[in-house]
Amino acid sequence: MRFDLTDLRLFLHVVEAESITQGADRAGMALASASARIRGMEEASGISLLDRGPRGVRPTPPGEALAHHARIMLGQMEQMRGDLQLYARGLRGHIRLWSGRAAMAHLPGALHRFLVDHPAIDIDLEERQSVDVVAAVAGGLADLGISADTTDTGSLETRPFETDRLVLIAPRLNPLSTQQSVALRDVLDEPFVGLPADSALQGHLATHAAREGKPFKLRIRLDSFEDICSMAGNGVGLAIVPEIYAQKFRDDMELAIIPLSDPWALRHLLICARSFAALPVHARKLVNYLTADLAS
Repeated sequence: MRFDLTDLRLFLHVVEAESITQGADRAGMALASASARIRGMEEASGISLLDRGPRGVRPTPPGEALAHHARIMLGQMEQMRGDLQLYARGLRGHIRLWSGRAAMAHLPGALHRFLVDHPAIDIDLEERQSVDVVAAVAGGLADLGISADTTDTGSLETRPFETDRLVLIAPRLNPLSTQQSVALRDVLDEPFVGLPADSALQGHLATHAAREGKPFKLRIRLDSFEDICSMAGNGVGLAIVPEIYAQKFRDDMELAIIPLSDPWALRHLLICARSFAALPVHARKLVNYLTADLAS
């Protein structure tokens, strides 16, 4: 049984995309060639590696085992390549970074500096729910993740990234705009605009509302903080959003920003990895950029 690195990379692309067609595209390979390689891997191993269905493909248990070992092998190859580049001119590499929504607004500055300073390093950035971020890092789908501390990171190693403060937003002329701060329990009788039910932040808020004995009166759920701020600014309902988004849309949408007095409104965003020491050198450099402001 002999699988080369091209086989392993292709197989991981197919597993992650849940599609041979999309996996072939990500691998820069023609569909016919990719299909032939997958069939060759199955014939060489004598077992089925993928379950094929009308909606795509999923790895069989042996396929899961292969994907696990492939991630380890390719990760080690990437680390070796990065370490050797220390002795060559320039540093090359590719980093898979998954981030929760709250952290996305904090990332552009650090990523801009990093990409400008390292033109030969590429970053594959994906926005996901914090729980999915943690699972991706633990499972080897991502090199690094950024999640809120309200999500259990299990055995992953973590480092602090940013502080994420939740605030209440309302139209600028709303009576609440004159208050210095407000507690969640005092506004739960008001209509709200919120995130989808499967959102980690909305789940976080719903938990605290339930503890107050008053569930949110949600008029509409939206998947974008910009849309939520627009609805709140136009008087559809109050909303609770990360302060960085409230500040971003404050003037254009004529928002009043009222701090929440509840202790849970202050969250901490964490960078997570299976092992920071085992990361490829270019990924370790990115961690340094993301934590530079904390060190200064």
